[in-house]
Amino acid sequence: MRHTLLNVLLLAGSSPALAASPEQPEALVLDNTNVEATYTGPALPQALAGEQVARGARLGMMGNKDVMDTPFSVTSYTSKTLADLQTVTVADALERDPSVRSTGQTGGIVDSFFIRGFPISEGNLGELAFDGVYGVAPNYRVFTEYAERVEVLKGPGALAYGISPNSGVGGVINIVPKRPLEDDLTRFTASLASDSQVGGHLDLSRRFGDEKQFGVRFNGNLQGGDTAVDSQHRDLGIAAIALDYRGERLRLNLDFLSQKESWDAASRPFTVASGIDVPSAPNGRTNLPQDWGWSDTKEQSALLGGEYDLSDAVTVFAHAGGGKADVKRMSDQVPRILNAAGDTSNIPGYYKFNVDRSTADVGVRGVFATGPVNHTLTAMATRYQDELSRGINNGSEIRSNIYHPMDVAKPAIAAPKVLRISESELSGVALTDTLALFDDRFQLTLGVRRQDIESRNYSATGAVSSRYDDHATTPLVGVVVKPWDDVSLYYNYVEGLSKGDIAPGTAANAGQTFAPYTSKQHEVGVKYEQGTFMTTLALFQIEKPSGEVGAGNVFSVQAEQRNRGVELSLFGEVAPGTRLMGGVTVLDGKLTDSATAANRGNKPVGVPNVQANLWGEWDTPWLEGFTLTGGVIYTDRQYVNQANTQALPSWTRVDAGARYVTRIEGRPTTFRATVQNVFDREYWAGVASYGAISPGYPRTLQLSATVDF
Repeated sequence: MRHTLLNVLLLAGSSPALAASPEQPEALVLDNTNVEATYTGPALPQALAGEQVARGARLGMMGNKDVMDTPFSVTSYTSKTLADLQTVTVADALERDPSVRSTGQTGGIVDSFFIRGFPISEGNLGELAFDGVYGVAPNYRVFTEYAERVEVLKGPGALAYGISPNSGVGGVINIVPKRPLEDDLTRFTASLASDSQVGGHLDLSRRFGDEKQFGVRFNGNLQGGDTAVDSQHRDLGIAAIALDYRGERLRLNLDFLSQKESWDAASRPFTVASGIDVPSAPNGRTNLPQDWGWSDTKEQSALLGGEYDLSDAVTVFAHAGGGKADVKRMSDQVPRILNAAGDTSNIPGYYKFNVDRSTADVGVRGVFATGPVNHTLTAMATRYQDELSRGINNGSEIRSNIYHPMDVAKPAIAAPKVLRISESELSGVALTDTLALFDDRFQLTLGVRRQDIESRNYSATGAVSSRYDDHATTPLVGVVVKPWDDVSLYYNYVEGLSKGDIAPGTAANAGQTFAPYTSKQHEVGVKYEQGTFMTTLALFQIEKPSGEVGAGNVFSVQAEQRNRGVELSLFGEVAPGTRLMGGVTVLDGKLTDSATAANRGNKPVGVPNVQANLWGEWDTPWLEGFTLTGGVIYTDRQYVNQANTQALPSWTRVDAGARYVTRIEGRPTTFRATVQNVFDREYWAGVASYGAISPGYPRTLQLSATVDF
C-alpha cells in the first residue's frame, strides 16, 4: 500500500508525547567552548562569529553550500539563536528575518508566512521542508526544540526542492534536525511564560560503539498553562528521536517526530466586511473565541536518509518517510468584522482533518574535472504524495465584538463524518551541474527539473469530481563571481511552479484544467564579508500568474502579480561583544494584470512597501557572562483586498531581554529573560493572501533556565 513504509516507521517510533522547549545545545558558549563544533550529522557550514547565523545552508538537491558560493539569498539561523530568542515555533524564529512575515495568529493553531510578498504554508498541506524534503515537517506548527537550524532560501525553489505542496513560490523554509553530538550531552531547561505557561525540556545525546559509530539524540518537552491571551489555555507535548550510523563509506539517519498541541479558546483570524475601514486593533490579550472552544492537533512523522560513497568522488543518497496529522476542534471559524465598532458575526463548527503524506527520493552526486573546469553534478528523482480528508458540521451564528467579547452557551454540534477530499502526487527528475573555474572564483550552476503533477478531488459520494494531470519543466541559471576574497557577486534566474487550477463549478467552463503556473525570478546581488560580519544586498523580481473568473463568467489564466524588491541583510559581530542581526526589505508589489480592470496596477494583498528588523546583543563589561538583548520589528501599511480600499496601518514592535551565562557547582548554566512588545502596542500583525487579518502579540514575559549535567 501507498503508506506502508510510513506506517512501519511511525509504529516503530511511537512513544509518549513529550513537549518542547526552545533550548538547544549551542545555547551555551562558556570559556570559548563552541558546542556546535561537536555536531556529527551531515556536514553543516560553520557559524559566523557570535554563532547566530551560519555561513551557508542546504540548497535542496544541491546539498550544503557556503553562502559566498551560493547564487541565492539564503539565511540559516542556528540553534543558539533559536535558544537565545526563546523561540517556540519556526514562526517565532523568522520574525527576525526582514524578508519574512508571519500571517498566523498569536495563540493560534496554524503558522503561515509571506516570503518576498508571496504566501507560504497557508493550507492543510505543510510547505516547510525537513532535512531538504517535503512531506515530513509537521503540517500546522513546526517547533524549534528539534531544529539544529532553520534555513530560509529566498525566491522560488522548484528546481532545488521540487514543487511545493501548496504551490508556494516566495521561498523555502528548511528545518535541519538535531542529530547526535560527538560528546555526551544531558541538558534540562525549565521555562515560564505569561501568564502561567510552564515547561520542561530535556535534551540528551549519546554515542556508542568502538568508534562511536552509533548515535542517539532525544529531545522532549512538556508545556502547559494559561497563555497571555484571555481565557486561553495551551498544552503541548513533543518527542523527537534522531538515530544515526557513521561508517567508513555508509552514513544513515533515522528521525521520528511526535507532537500534540491542545488549546482551549484558540485564537482565530478575522475577515472584514466590504465597504468599511479596518477598525483599530484590539489589545492582543483580548480573545474573541468562546472559552468552550477547543482544538487538538496530533502529528507524527518519520524520515530515513542515507548516503553511500561509491568512491571518493561519487556519492549516492536517498530518503523515505512521511507524516500523519489528525486535527479535531470545535471552535469559531473566521469571524467577520461587520462595522467600525468591531461587531462580529461568526459560525462555530466541529471540524476534523486527516492528512497523510509520503515522500521518497534517490540521487547521485559526483565531483570531476574536464580540463581546467571542476564539476559538481547531481541527478535526482523524487516522489511526493498526500491525501486530505475532512469533515465539518456547523452551528448557529454567534454575534460578538472584538473589543468586548460576549459569552454564549456552548452549542450542541455533532461530530462530523470524515470524507476523502483530495489526493495529489508530485514526481520529478532533476539534473544540476556547478562548473567552477579559477580556484572557484567563477562558478556557473545550470539545472533543469521535469515535474509531473497529478491531483484528484472527490465528491461527498466518494466519486472523483475533478482530475488534474500535467507536467512542466523548470530551469535554473546561477552565477557566482568572487573578484576578491571578501566579496561575492551573484545572479540567478529560477522558476517556481504552482498547481494549475481547475475552473470552479460556478464558471461557464466548469471543470476545465489549466497547465501548471510558472513563476519567474531574476535576482542579482552582492555579499560582503568583513571579518566577523557579513552583509548581503539583493535586487529581485518575481512574476506569478494565476487564474480568475472574467468576462462571460469564464475562468482563465489572466491575472499576474509582480513583486520587485531590494533586500539588505546583515549579521555578525560588529565589535567585540556586540552582535547585530536583521536588515530591511523594500517591496514594490503590483497586480500587473487582473480580470477586474479596476484592480490592475493595485498593490497585492499583504505586501507592504517596507519591512525592517534589527536585533542586537551586547556583552556587558561590568559582569562577565551578562548580555543585554533587544530588537525592533517594523512593517509598513498592508492592503487587505485587491481593490485597495481596506488596509492595515503600519506597526512597530519593540522587544528587550537579558541573558546570563555562568557555572553553578561546575555545571554550565544559562538564565534568559525576554519581553515581547515592551510597550504593549495594539496592532494588526499581518494579513493572509485570502484577506484574513490577525492581531499582534500582547506584552509577554518569557523566562528560562538551562543547566548541563
